[in-house]
Amino acid sequence: MNDNLRDLITDALKGHDAQYIELRVDENESTHIRYRGRELEEVNRTTSGGGCVRALAGGGWGFVSFNSLENLKEKVKAALRNARLVGGEPVTLAPVAPVVIKVHREVKKDPSKISLQDKKALLDQYVEEIWSVPGISSSSVGYGDAYRKRVFASSEGSYIEQEKLDVILRLNAIAREGSEVQQAGVSLGSAGDFSEMEGLHQQAKQVAQRAVELLKAPQVKGGEYTVVLEPVLAGVFIHEAFGHLSEADHVYEDERMKEIMVLGKRFGGKHLNVVDGAAVPGLRGSYAYDDEGVPSTRSYLIKEGVLVGRLHSRETAAKMGEPPTGNARAIGPQFPPIVRMTNTYIEGGDATAEEIIADVKDGLYVGNWYGGMTSMEQFTFSAGEASVIRNGRIEELRRPVLLTGNLFTTLESLDAVANDLSMNQGGGCGKGGQSPLPVSNGSPHIRIQRCLIGGS
Repeated sequence: MNDNLRDLITDALKGHDAQYIELRVDENESTHIRYRGRELEEVNRTTSGGGCVRALAGGGWGFVSFNSLENLKEKVKAALRNARLVGGEPVTLAPVAPVVIKVHREVKKDPSKISLQDKKALLDQYVEEIWSVPGISSSSVGYGDAYRKRVFASSEGSYIEQEKLDVILRLNAIAREGSEVQQAGVSLGSAGDFSEMEGLHQQAKQVAQRAVELLKAPQVKGGEYTVVLEPVLAGVFIHEAFGHLSEADHVYEDERMKEIMVLGKRFGGKHLNVVDGAAVPGLRGSYAYDDEGVPSTRSYLIKEGVLVGRLHSRETAAKMGEPPTGNARAIGPQFPPIVRMTNTYIEGGDATAEEIIADVKDGLYVGNWYGGMTSMEQFTFSAGEASVIRNGRIEELRRPVLLTGNLFTTLESLDAVANDLSMNQGGGCGKGGQSPLPVSNGSPHIRIQRCLIGGS
């Protein structure tokens, strides 16, 4: 550990009349490369740093961010003044044992050790793979990697140095024929291992081929269908439609959500198990300690169809009388930590994907995703592609469709879970102006009866 920094922070936290104080300091290095078509549009490598103080006093939270470690004790005093100005009812924090530790991340191939020239050369190859497919009219390729060292210290005696690595890649192709335009894409990521971004030439070409194939694909007629969701789309569904409702700050701040999200309430069949946890190793949402110094966990949200848990900060855990889960996260020193997901997924079941498809006489196989929106328990998602299921077999390709409905009705209609859990690491999560936060989501193939599909 950096003894000088530790001494500076420890001294700054001493001698204050406060219920609680925490201090974070970040050091960041990142690379971004972006192509528009065949043209290199952006390439940069940046370093940054900064920190923040969050203080609890007089029933209020105060927050100060900074980009210099000078006069650190004065910054702590400023956060305390802000807290007392806010005031309010007494705030209780769930107890957490203080810890002093350094967490170092090891990866197979560290992106910071790869030159910009080599990264660009690899992306050049992916761009050319996309453009080797006739019918492509435009494309976009975006790459980013980041290294962060975060120091967390608290007035309770914690001092944690923690490293985090992150890599992400997006390949997107657009095909045009006359006035018809279709697109296909894939998002990939890893917890800092550059080797997972290599050898994707065939995947880049397949993205372009799928965009061209979609030009000829007919639209689906709108209505209710039995649908089988492939793992990427199913993972996005459980993250967006259910995961956010499991964030405890959403629940305790909203009386209607308190009535809906009651622990012990049944939401699905015994085959449905939903987990969130940063203690699941090797994923983009993984870490050892959250941004309040709470150890990471692996928490069941739904177990055998029953709501058994939710995601907490220390404050929400105390308010709701539940254990902290290590889900308080801040995207950078400009923000205080808030309750966020980490790695959210549906656990695998007993059936194979082929078995849950074989039982469908007339339905749809839907996969990939473009985006979506949720409003309380109502959701709408855009699948990247769809295919007809006829007599248990995946048949003709269809154009992208919208899936919409009520989350809880949909969970009740989720009648089969396959055994092929796969994690999607290509996305980022947004909440409270903090985006994109590295997360992972995943699922096996799942089957939903009576799913409302928007089409022609």
